[in-house]
Amino acid sequence: MNENFSFLNDIHFVEYLYKKYKKNQNLVELSWINFFKGFDFGKKVYSKNRNNEKKCIDSIIQKEISVFNLIQFYKNYGHLLANTNPLISNKKNQNFILKKFGLSNKDLEKTFLVGKLINDKKNLLKDIIIFLENTFCKSIGIEYTYISDYVKTNWIETHLKKMNSKSFSINEKRFFLKKLNHAVIFEKYIHNKFIGQKRFSLEGNESILPMLEYMIEYSCNNYYTREFIIGMAHRGRLNILSNLLQKEFHHIFNEFYGKKYIDTLFSGDVKYHLGYHYTKKNHNVNKNIDIYLLPNPSHLESITPILEGVTRAKIDIFHNKEINKVIPILIHGDASISGQGIIYEVLQLSKLEGYKTGGTIHIIINNQIGFTTNSVEGRSSYYCTDIAKIVSSPVLHVNADDIESVVKSICFAIDFRMKYKEDIFIDLIGYRRHGHNEGDDPRFTQPIMYNKISSHPNSYCIYKNILKKDNIIDNIYLKSIEEKYINLLNKEYEKSKYIKCNILNSFLKKEWIDYPIIFEKKLMLKNVNTKFSKEKIIEISKKIFTLPKEKIFFKKIKSLFKKRLTMIENNLIDWSMAELLSYGTLLYEGFSIRISGEDIARGTFSQRHIIVKTEEEENIIILNSLEKKQGKIEVYNSPLSEYGVLGFDYGYGMISPNTLTLWEAQFGDFSNGAQIIIDQYIVSGETKWKIQNGIVLLLPHGYEGQGPEHSSARIERYIQLCANNNIFLANCTFPANFYHLLRRQMKLKFRKPLIVFTPKSLLRNEKCMSSIDDLSEGSFIDIVDDNLISNKNEIKRLILCSGKIYYDLLDKKKYIKNYTIAIIRIEQIYPLNIEKIKNIINKYNKKTEVVWVQEEPKNMGLWKYILNNMKNIIDIDVISPCENSSPSVGSYSNFFEIQNEILEKAFIFK
Repeated sequence: MNENFSFLNDIHFVEYLYKKYKKNQNLVELSWINFFKGFDFGKKVYSKNRNNEKKCIDSIIQKEISVFNLIQFYKNYGHLLANTNPLISNKKNQNFILKKFGLSNKDLEKTFLVGKLINDKKNLLKDIIIFLENTFCKSIGIEYTYISDYVKTNWIETHLKKMNSKSFSINEKRFFLKKLNHAVIFEKYIHNKFIGQKRFSLEGNESILPMLEYMIEYSCNNYYTREFIIGMAHRGRLNILSNLLQKEFHHIFNEFYGKKYIDTLFSGDVKYHLGYHYTKKNHNVNKNIDIYLLPNPSHLESITPILEGVTRAKIDIFHNKEINKVIPILIHGDASISGQGIIYEVLQLSKLEGYKTGGTIHIIINNQIGFTTNSVEGRSSYYCTDIAKIVSSPVLHVNADDIESVVKSICFAIDFRMKYKEDIFIDLIGYRRHGHNEGDDPRFTQPIMYNKISSHPNSYCIYKNILKKDNIIDNIYLKSIEEKYINLLNKEYEKSKYIKCNILNSFLKKEWIDYPIIFEKKLMLKNVNTKFSKEKIIEISKKIFTLPKEKIFFKKIKSLFKKRLTMIENNLIDWSMAELLSYGTLLYEGFSIRISGEDIARGTFSQRHIIVKTEEEENIIILNSLEKKQGKIEVYNSPLSEYGVLGFDYGYGMISPNTLTLWEAQFGDFSNGAQIIIDQYIVSGETKWKIQNGIVLLLPHGYEGQGPEHSSARIERYIQLCANNNIFLANCTFPANFYHLLRRQMKLKFRKPLIVFTPKSLLRNEKCMSSIDDLSEGSFIDIVDDNLISNKNEIKRLILCSGKIYYDLLDKKKYIKNYTIAIIRIEQIYPLNIEKIKNIINKYNKKTEVVWVQEEPKNMGLWKYILNNMKNIIDIDVISPCENSSPSVGSYSNFFEIQNEILEKAFIFK
């Protein structure tokens, strides 16, 4: 109960509120304003009729307060009394409730002014209770009183009345029945035809099918919605694919046979993970409606941030920021929504400028069980949806057997989303007729529940009996719709027998029509033209490194930008300047850019300043002021989240091939917080689901004595995930190469994820510089030979390395003046250009010793990868710290000793 109402029986507290009301009615909430207006009116009436008898007035006021308490009790706790669980009949003891609030049956025929709070007029207590029961305690129970916005709660209460008074036409009711029939028969058909195979049945929550069908029509007709993006796990997925998205039945049946894919380049995925796209004709508005079901691995809620990213990209790129055009729908399981922390991360994104999508419709297929775990074992909260309260989202708990209430709830949810642009939750409480998968016997662990379920009729049987009783349908009608659907399934089943292979369809064809999927290494190693006019680079430089004169900036900012202009004059480009110029040149060419991450605007190492703040904290993005027809860059500092934010940005990149989408980890080590997104989507999405994605991950990497969690981006993990030319891995050592690498990402005729192990200390290393000519005339160089060597025959040792350690080796070489050693840099780690490495090595004396030098412990880093690729070409040894279970030591002096030992060994010959 609202904390204010815990004081309601205290007459002194009411008097305190009344004084505030008399002083200024805006000082109390709206419900109290209405109450006190009624009280003032009543005070006048009773004062005249009762000769101002104070005791009588106090008694009447106390009774009014008791009824007010009763009303608030129903608003706050009515959901606990509602009949929302199809397996449990919720019986209420009215006498007990009345007694709790100091009332009795004698008061039922009395009129109470407080009734105006709910129905704008005086009411008999019995009428008030009937209204409260019908509004809060039928098949829908609502939680909303924790919302502090009084205008919003009043809207909710008004629309609850509208929702409960909503009626459906005969045709609509028949439509609901037909869809329930499809959902039920489809599951039974598969159950009988493919005995023992996993399908993750929808049985027990079949009403979600007519719910989604009606939602689409309702949204299109009332809000002109054009796209629906659905994310869901396995439960009911095949039913949604076939009966909502119209995936052909014979393809689904064929997938049960376990046949090979016709396209052997793709490994594919199991049938209940696959995505799909369906274009539906809405005849009322004569428009095509696109419905997407995103692919989802067994990491159930991992689709949550990805769906939000896809939705945001749709809104930004295809619908000119009009949120009504796209609705995101997340279908959760009751165990996963309460058990997986990604839900919290994404909800915290939901109202942030860089990540909001105008509100998500959350639907929970509530089986009241997760695999074999009851709710009392699976969560500490009362409801699985209690997480919704952190962002003050209303929650509708709905009995899944009451189809009309289910449909009413989705209409309410759509109206709320469109009105307030915020998330809303529908807890669709049903059951699971079979085990977690159809080979599991749930009676082992839940015998009592499954005794109830075994005798419980499905929602189709319940609803057809209701419609028969209301003379809306008869047995002839029922036989007609049932036989028609069964005949269709039989026809499709026979057709599936003659299909030789499975087909893996790309469900994002129209967004990626100009970008073919490629797996050829030669195309990934092919040189790409990333040149850009020197004059234009200088012009862009002067624009983006010149602060607006009319604004007031901090001295350090002015000094930094002045230094950058001086460097341009001196033909010097450092790392951060090269990065900003890569963005500027791409924007100039019409590409868009989205970059997000923790501290991304300023840069973790205060190097970027892509958003410049004035002393008045005005944000200025100079990159958006290059010219009229340029692309747009959007930059968003993210919450302290890796899993949620990287998932969001991957989703954004999923349908935006012409937008350079980047996510930067604060330190590369932190990317392991998003390992599920990396493993299940970034590195494997293409081969599993035919999905391309050009997302760029910037992972600061390099050993500088900052301890185990600020050193290693775990390169060894990423290289282990590389195969089939699935991603690019790079560890650049000079600004121009980073510049060309980012430009190449958009100039390619295809899209692959790019993971860049970016430097930290090199951001300010005076040796880590490039020239403007390097930017304008150069291109990305995957393997860099030692350009300081004049006579290759004099070289006795050839060092191969990657990343920041190159500069440590270079400093050591100059310090000891040893010119018999050459240093070759591996800039692109994957795919590795082995032929180029071989050609470079062959230019040196055949007696030259070859070693691999790395900062990472021997069991980490790239050593094993390099050895595996080079062992058939040359004899190669390694110089590195010894094997360790931690990436780095915690003591700086210890680190310094280890680093120095590596460098010493690098220049000592056998």
